[in-house]
Amino acid sequence: MTPLSAPLAISLGDPAGIGPEVILGAWARLRAERRAPPAFVVGGPELLRRVAETVGIDCPIVPIAEPAEALFASAAGLPVLAGLDGMSSPGRPHVDGARLALASLQWGAKFALSGVAMGLVTAPVSKGALAAIGWDYPGQTEFLADACGRPYRDAVMMLAGPSLRTVPLTVHVALAEVPGLISAELIVHKSRIVAAGLRRDFGVLQPRLAIAALNPHAGEGGKFGDEEARIIAPAIAALQAEGIDAVGPVPGDALFTPRARAGYDAALCMYHDQALIPLKALEFDEGVNVTLGLPIIRSSPDHGTAYDIAGQGKADPGAMAAAIVMAAEMAAARASASA
Repeated sequence: MTPLSAPLAISLGDPAGIGPEVILGAWARLRAERRAPPAFVVGGPELLRRVAETVGIDCPIVPIAEPAEALFASAAGLPVLAGLDGMSSPGRPHVDGARLALASLQWGAKFALSGVAMGLVTAPVSKGALAAIGWDYPGQTEFLADACGRPYRDAVMMLAGPSLRTVPLTVHVALAEVPGLISAELIVHKSRIVAAGLRRDFGVLQPRLAIAALNPHAGEGGKFGDEEARIIAPAIAALQAEGIDAVGPVPGDALFTPRARAGYDAALCMYHDQALIPLKALEFDEGVNVTLGLPIIRSSPDHGTAYDIAGQGKADPGAMAAAIVMAAEMAAARASASA
Protein backbone atom coordinates (compact mmCIF):
# COMPACT_ATOMS: atom_id res chain seq x y z
CA MET A 1 0.00 0.00 0.00
CA THR A 2 1.26 3.51 -0.87
CA PRO A 3 2.47 5.29 2.33
CA LEU A 4 0.07 8.03 3.44
CA SER A 5 1.34 11.60 3.48
CA ALA A 6 -1.14 12.54 6.22
CA PRO A 7 -2.96 10.50 8.89
CA LEU A 8 -6.58 9.38 8.90
CA ALA A 9 -8.97 11.10 11.30
CA ILE A 10 -11.29 8.93 13.42
CA SER A 11 -14.32 10.59 14.99
CA LEU A 12 -15.14 9.51 18.52
CA GLY A 13 -18.81 8.65 18.05
CA ASP A 14 -21.32 8.66 20.90
CA PRO A 15 -19.35 8.13 24.13
CA ALA A 16 -22.32 6.25 25.59
CA GLY A 17 -22.13 3.67 22.81
CA ILE A 18 -19.53 1.15 21.70
CA GLY A 19 -17.66 3.63 19.50
CA PRO A 20 -14.81 4.35 21.95
CA GLU A 21 -14.18 0.69 22.76
CA VAL A 22 -14.27 -0.52 19.16
CA ILE A 23 -11.83 2.24 18.22
CA LEU A 24 -9.50 1.04 20.98
CA GLY A 25 -9.98 -2.63 20.13
CA ALA A 26 -9.50 -2.04 16.41
CA TRP A 27 -6.32 -0.07 16.92
CA ALA A 28 -4.90 -2.63 19.34
CA ARG A 29 -5.67 -5.43 16.85
CA LEU A 30 -4.22 -3.61 13.84
CA ARG A 31 -1.12 -2.58 15.77
CA ALA A 32 -0.51 -6.15 16.91
CA GLU A 33 -0.89 -7.31 13.30
CA ARG A 34 1.39 -4.47 12.08
CA ARG A 35 -1.41 -3.20 9.85
CA ALA A 36 -2.23 0.07 11.62
CA PRO A 37 -2.05 3.06 9.25
CA PRO A 38 -1.15 6.51 10.59
CA ALA A 39 -4.33 7.79 12.23
CA PHE A 40 -5.62 9.78 15.18
CA VAL A 41 -8.85 10.05 17.14
CA VAL A 42 -10.46 13.49 17.14
CA GLY A 43 -10.70 14.16 20.86
CA GLY A 44 -11.30 12.17 24.03
CA PRO A 45 -7.84 11.22 25.37
CA GLU A 46 -8.99 10.86 28.99
CA LEU A 47 -12.31 9.32 27.99
CA LEU A 48 -10.54 6.69 25.89
CA ARG A 49 -8.04 5.99 28.65
CA ARG A 50 -10.89 5.32 31.09
CA VAL A 51 -12.71 3.10 28.60
CA ALA A 52 -9.52 1.11 27.94
CA GLU A 53 -9.14 0.50 31.67
CA THR A 54 -12.82 -0.41 32.13
CA VAL A 55 -13.01 -2.99 29.35
CA GLY A 56 -9.43 -4.23 29.66
CA ILE A 57 -8.01 -3.21 26.30
CA ASP A 58 -4.24 -2.80 26.15
CA CYS A 59 -4.02 0.34 24.04
CA PRO A 60 -1.75 3.17 25.22
CA ILE A 61 -3.19 6.63 24.56
CA VAL A 62 -0.80 9.24 23.16
CA PRO A 63 -2.23 12.80 23.38
CA ILE A 64 -1.21 15.00 20.45
CA ALA A 65 -1.57 18.73 19.87
CA GLU A 66 -2.08 18.61 16.09
CA PRO A 67 -2.90 15.93 13.50
CA ALA A 68 0.56 15.85 11.88
CA GLU A 69 2.01 14.45 15.11
CA ALA A 70 0.10 11.21 14.49
CA LEU A 71 2.57 10.26 11.75
CA PHE A 72 5.20 9.46 14.38
CA ALA A 73 3.17 9.26 17.63
CA SER A 74 1.46 6.06 16.48
CA ALA A 75 4.67 4.16 17.18
CA ALA A 76 3.95 4.62 20.90
CA GLY A 77 0.19 4.00 20.91
CA LEU A 78 -3.10 5.47 19.69
CA PRO A 79 -2.72 9.20 18.93
CA VAL A 80 -5.65 11.23 20.28
CA LEU A 81 -6.12 14.95 19.72
CA ALA A 82 -6.08 16.80 23.04
CA GLY A 83 -8.30 19.76 23.91
CA LEU A 84 -11.61 18.00 23.30
CA ASP A 85 -12.76 15.56 25.96
CA GLY A 86 -15.64 14.34 28.08
CA MET A 87 -16.94 11.71 30.47
CA SER A 88 -17.45 8.05 29.67
CA SER A 89 -21.04 6.94 30.27
CA PRO A 90 -21.53 3.48 28.70
CA GLY A 91 -25.18 2.78 27.94
CA ARG A 92 -26.35 6.15 29.27
CA PRO A 93 -26.62 8.71 26.47
CA HIS A 94 -26.71 12.34 27.54
CA VAL A 95 -26.52 15.84 26.09
CA ASP A 96 -22.84 16.42 26.87
CA GLY A 97 -21.93 13.18 25.13
CA ALA A 98 -23.93 14.19 22.06
CA ARG A 99 -22.11 17.54 21.98
CA LEU A 100 -18.76 15.76 22.17
CA ALA A 101 -19.73 13.36 19.38
CA LEU A 102 -20.82 16.25 17.16
CA ALA A 103 -17.70 18.33 17.85
CA SER A 104 -15.49 15.35 17.02
CA LEU A 105 -17.37 14.76 13.76
CA GLN A 106 -17.24 18.45 12.80
CA TRP A 107 -13.50 18.71 13.40
CA GLY A 108 -12.88 15.42 11.63
CA ALA A 109 -14.69 16.70 8.55
CA LYS A 110 -12.68 19.94 8.62
CA PHE A 111 -9.41 18.03 8.85
CA ALA A 112 -10.36 15.81 5.90
CA LEU A 113 -11.55 18.73 3.77
CA SER A 114 -8.37 20.72 4.42
CA GLY A 115 -6.11 17.78 3.61
CA VAL A 116 -4.69 17.67 7.14
CA ALA A 117 -6.23 14.20 7.27
CA MET A 118 -6.24 11.79 4.31
CA GLY A 119 -9.75 10.62 5.16
CA LEU A 120 -12.34 10.30 7.91
CA VAL A 121 -13.49 7.16 9.72
CA THR A 122 -16.68 7.80 11.70
CA ALA A 123 -17.67 5.87 14.80
CA PRO A 124 -21.42 5.31 15.40
CA VAL A 125 -23.61 8.14 16.67
CA SER A 126 -27.19 8.29 17.92
CA LYS A 127 -29.40 10.38 15.65
CA GLY A 128 -31.88 10.76 18.51
CA ALA A 129 -29.26 12.05 20.94
CA LEU A 130 -27.95 14.48 18.33
CA ALA A 131 -31.46 15.68 17.49
CA ALA A 132 -31.79 16.73 21.14
CA ILE A 133 -29.01 19.29 20.61
CA GLY A 134 -30.36 20.62 17.31
CA TRP A 135 -28.98 18.10 14.80
CA ASP A 136 -31.11 18.26 11.67
CA TYR A 137 -29.65 15.55 9.41
CA PRO A 138 -30.90 12.04 8.60
CA GLY A 139 -27.40 10.71 9.37
CA GLN A 140 -23.67 11.33 9.25
CA THR A 141 -23.61 10.80 5.47
CA GLU A 142 -25.94 13.75 4.86
CA PHE A 143 -24.02 15.90 7.34
CA LEU A 144 -20.79 15.21 5.51
CA ALA A 145 -22.37 15.95 2.13
CA ASP A 146 -23.45 19.32 3.50
CA ALA A 147 -20.00 19.95 4.97
CA CYS A 148 -18.49 19.23 1.55
CA GLY A 149 -20.95 21.52 -0.21
CA ARG A 150 -22.56 18.65 -2.12
CA PRO A 151 -26.27 17.78 -2.44
CA TYR A 152 -27.41 14.78 -0.44
CA ARG A 153 -28.14 12.81 -3.62
CA ASP A 154 -24.44 12.90 -4.55
CA ALA A 155 -23.42 11.15 -1.32
CA VAL A 156 -23.89 7.48 -2.15
CA MET A 157 -23.82 4.86 0.59
CA MET A 158 -21.95 1.70 -0.33
CA LEU A 159 -21.69 -1.26 2.03
CA ALA A 160 -18.50 -3.18 1.42
CA GLY A 161 -17.00 -6.42 2.69
CA PRO A 162 -14.39 -8.90 1.48
CA SER A 163 -16.78 -10.64 -0.92
CA LEU A 164 -19.60 -8.16 -1.60
CA ARG A 165 -20.34 -4.49 -2.24
CA THR A 166 -23.95 -3.26 -2.23
CA VAL A 167 -25.55 0.15 -2.75
CA PRO A 168 -29.13 0.96 -1.62
CA LEU A 169 -30.67 3.43 -4.09
CA THR A 170 -33.26 4.45 -1.48
CA VAL A 171 -32.22 4.36 2.15
CA HIS A 172 -34.20 5.40 5.23
CA VAL A 173 -37.72 5.45 3.84
CA ALA A 174 -40.79 3.28 4.30
CA LEU A 175 -40.92 0.30 1.97
CA ALA A 176 -44.30 1.52 0.66
CA GLU A 177 -42.60 4.69 -0.63
CA VAL A 178 -39.89 2.93 -2.63
CA PRO A 179 -41.77 2.39 -5.94
CA GLY A 180 -42.60 6.08 -6.11
CA LEU A 181 -39.00 7.11 -5.44
CA ILE A 182 -37.34 4.84 -7.99
CA SER A 183 -36.67 6.53 -11.33
CA ALA A 184 -34.43 5.92 -14.31
CA GLU A 185 -32.67 9.21 -13.56
CA LEU A 186 -31.93 8.12 -9.98
CA ILE A 187 -30.51 4.77 -11.11
CA VAL A 188 -28.32 6.38 -13.77
CA HIS A 189 -27.11 9.18 -11.46
CA LYS A 190 -26.09 6.89 -8.61
CA SER A 191 -24.63 4.26 -10.95
CA ARG A 192 -22.32 6.88 -12.43
CA ILE A 193 -21.13 7.86 -8.96
CA VAL A 194 -20.58 4.21 -7.98
CA ALA A 195 -18.62 3.45 -11.17
CA ALA A 196 -16.46 6.56 -10.67
CA GLY A 197 -15.91 5.68 -6.99
CA LEU A 198 -14.86 2.13 -7.78
CA ARG A 199 -12.32 3.45 -10.28
CA ARG A 200 -10.92 6.23 -8.09
CA ASP A 201 -11.03 4.68 -4.62
CA PHE A 202 -10.83 0.94 -5.24
CA GLY A 203 -8.68 0.66 -8.36
CA VAL A 204 -11.39 -1.15 -10.33
CA LEU A 205 -10.56 0.06 -13.83
CA GLN A 206 -13.67 -1.35 -15.54
CA PRO A 207 -16.41 -1.54 -12.90
CA ARG A 208 -19.16 -4.10 -13.41
CA LEU A 209 -22.51 -3.10 -11.94
CA ALA A 210 -25.47 -5.40 -11.31
CA ILE A 211 -28.81 -3.60 -11.03
CA ALA A 212 -31.40 -5.38 -8.90
CA ALA A 213 -35.03 -5.80 -9.81
CA LEU A 214 -37.67 -4.32 -7.52
CA ASN A 215 -40.34 -7.02 -7.80
CA PRO A 216 -40.26 -10.82 -7.41
CA HIS A 217 -38.94 -12.57 -10.52
CA ALA A 218 -38.11 -9.13 -11.98
CA GLY A 219 -41.83 -8.52 -12.42
CA GLU A 220 -42.49 -11.76 -14.36
CA GLY A 221 -43.39 -9.93 -17.56
CA GLY A 222 -45.57 -7.41 -15.75
CA LYS A 223 -47.54 -9.90 -13.61
CA PHE A 224 -45.90 -8.66 -10.38
CA GLY A 225 -45.23 -5.05 -11.35
CA ASP A 226 -43.95 -3.07 -14.29
CA GLU A 227 -41.10 -1.06 -12.76
CA GLU A 228 -38.52 -3.35 -14.34
CA ALA A 229 -39.72 -2.72 -17.90
CA ARG A 230 -40.80 0.88 -17.36
CA ILE A 231 -37.92 2.25 -15.23
CA ILE A 232 -35.04 -0.13 -14.50
CA ALA A 233 -34.37 -1.62 -17.95
CA PRO A 234 -34.30 1.81 -19.68
CA ALA A 235 -31.85 3.06 -17.03
CA ILE A 236 -29.57 0.07 -17.68
CA ALA A 237 -29.74 0.71 -21.42
CA ALA A 238 -28.74 4.35 -20.84
CA LEU A 239 -25.78 3.28 -18.70
CA GLN A 240 -24.66 0.79 -21.32
CA ALA A 241 -24.87 3.51 -23.98
CA GLU A 242 -22.44 5.56 -21.86
CA GLY A 243 -19.99 2.67 -21.75
CA ILE A 244 -20.78 1.60 -18.18
CA ASP A 245 -20.86 -2.18 -17.75
CA ALA A 246 -24.30 -2.59 -16.17
CA VAL A 247 -26.55 -5.66 -16.24
CA GLY A 248 -30.06 -6.40 -15.01
CA PRO A 249 -32.69 -6.12 -13.79
CA VAL A 250 -31.50 -9.13 -11.77
CA PRO A 251 -34.12 -10.79 -9.52
CA GLY A 252 -33.28 -10.14 -5.89
CA ASP A 253 -33.39 -13.81 -4.96
CA ALA A 254 -30.66 -14.61 -7.50
CA LEU A 255 -28.40 -11.58 -7.09
CA PHE A 256 -26.32 -12.74 -4.13
CA THR A 257 -25.49 -16.36 -4.90
CA PRO A 258 -21.74 -17.11 -5.02
CA ARG A 259 -21.83 -17.46 -8.81
CA ALA A 260 -23.70 -14.19 -9.25
CA ARG A 261 -21.37 -12.27 -6.90
CA ALA A 262 -18.40 -13.31 -9.00
CA GLY A 263 -19.88 -11.45 -11.96
CA TYR A 264 -20.02 -7.91 -10.60
CA ASP A 265 -18.06 -5.39 -8.53
CA ALA A 266 -21.09 -3.76 -6.90
CA ALA A 267 -24.81 -4.50 -6.73
CA LEU A 268 -27.20 -1.54 -6.82
CA CYS A 269 -30.36 -2.36 -4.91
CA MET A 270 -33.75 -0.71 -4.92
CA TYR A 271 -34.22 -0.39 -1.16
CA HIS A 272 -32.40 -0.50 2.17
CA ASP A 273 -32.93 -4.11 3.26
CA GLN A 274 -32.36 -5.52 -0.22
CA ALA A 275 -28.80 -4.18 0.07
CA LEU A 276 -28.08 -4.58 3.77
CA ILE A 277 -29.49 -8.03 4.54
CA PRO A 278 -27.04 -9.92 2.27
CA LEU A 279 -24.12 -7.72 3.33
CA LYS A 280 -24.79 -8.28 7.02
CA ALA A 281 -25.49 -11.98 6.54
CA LEU A 282 -22.17 -12.49 4.75
CA GLU A 283 -19.89 -9.83 6.26
CA PHE A 284 -21.39 -8.69 9.58
CA ASP A 285 -18.11 -8.35 11.48
CA GLU A 286 -16.23 -6.90 8.49
CA GLY A 287 -18.90 -4.76 6.84
CA VAL A 288 -17.87 -1.19 6.10
CA ASN A 289 -20.09 1.75 5.22
CA VAL A 290 -18.31 3.84 2.56
CA THR A 291 -19.56 7.16 1.21
CA LEU A 292 -18.92 7.66 -2.50
CA GLY A 293 -19.37 10.91 -4.43
CA LEU A 294 -17.66 13.24 -1.95
CA PRO A 295 -14.28 14.98 -2.28
CA ILE A 296 -13.19 13.34 0.99
CA ILE A 297 -12.76 9.69 1.90
CA ARG A 298 -15.23 8.49 4.52
CA SER A 299 -15.77 5.04 5.96
CA SER A 300 -17.59 3.72 9.00
CA PRO A 301 -18.33 0.37 10.62
CA ASP A 302 -21.71 -0.93 9.51
CA HIS A 303 -23.29 -1.05 12.97
CA GLY A 304 -24.83 1.32 15.47
CA THR A 305 -24.13 2.54 19.00
CA ALA A 306 -25.25 -0.73 20.67
CA TYR A 307 -25.98 0.96 24.01
CA ASP A 308 -27.08 -2.38 25.45
CA ILE A 309 -23.55 -3.83 25.41
CA ALA A 310 -21.49 -0.64 25.74
CA GLY A 311 -18.75 -0.76 28.36
CA GLN A 312 -19.02 -4.53 28.84
CA GLY A 313 -16.14 -5.62 26.62
CA LYS A 314 -18.53 -7.53 24.33
CA ALA A 315 -18.30 -5.31 21.24
CA ASP A 316 -16.43 -6.85 18.30
CA PRO A 317 -13.95 -4.32 16.84
CA GLY A 318 -13.70 -6.17 13.51
CA ALA A 319 -15.89 -3.77 11.53
CA MET A 320 -14.05 -0.71 12.87
CA ALA A 321 -10.69 -2.30 12.04
CA ALA A 322 -11.99 -3.02 8.53
CA ALA A 323 -13.22 0.58 8.19
CA ILE A 324 -9.82 1.97 9.18
CA VAL A 325 -7.96 -0.33 6.77
CA MET A 326 -10.41 0.39 3.94
CA ALA A 327 -10.07 4.17 4.40
CA ALA A 328 -6.29 3.81 4.25
CA GLU A 329 -6.52 1.67 1.10
CA MET A 330 -8.87 4.19 -0.52
CA ALA A 331 -6.49 7.05 0.35
CA ALA A 332 -3.59 5.10 -1.13
CA ALA A 333 -5.60 4.41 -4.31
CA ARG A 334 -6.37 8.11 -4.73
CA ALA A 335 -2.72 9.02 -4.13
CA SER A 336 -1.55 6.48 -6.71
CA ALA A 337 -4.09 7.67 -9.28
CA SER A 338 -2.99 11.30 -8.91
CA ALA A 339 0.75 10.54 -8.89
